[in-house]
Amino acid sequence: MTMNEYFAPQPTPRAELPDPQPLLRSLTQGVLEVLAGVREVDQLARWFSEDAYRSLVTRANLSARARSARGVSPARPTFEILSIRVTEPVDGKVEAVVIVAGPGRTRAVAIRLEGLDRRWRASSLAVL
Repeated sequence: MTMNEYFAPQPTPRAELPDPQPLLRSLTQGVLEVLAGVREVDQLARWFSEDAYRSLVTRANLSARARSARGVSPARPTFEILSIRVTEPVDGKVEAVVIVAGPGRTRAVAIRLEGLDRRWRASSLAVL
C-alpha cells in the first residue's frame, strides 16, 4: 500500500455503517432546498464526493440563473417523500430512488451512497 492509498478515504463494509434511510431523506430535502435557492450548497459538502458536489454546485447555479431570468424569488419547497427504494449492489454501496411529490409534480431523486471512513457519502445524485 502506498502512502497516498493509506491516507485516502478507506472503504467501509456495510456492517460498520449506519442505516442509510435517514441520510437519504436529509440529502433529498437538502438538495431540493439548494435547487430552490433557500439553502447554501456548502452546507451539504461534507456528505458528497468531490465529483458529485461539483455537479450539485453546477445544477444549483443553473437553477439560480433560471429563477433570476424569470424574476422568481427563492421559496422553500413543499414536498412529501412518498417512498424510498434501496438496493445494495455490492458491500458498502447503496443505490436508492427517493420519490418526492410536490405541489405541481412528482419527481425521483436517484442517489448512490458509498461507505467511506465509516460514514456514507453520496458519490452520485440526480434529480429527475
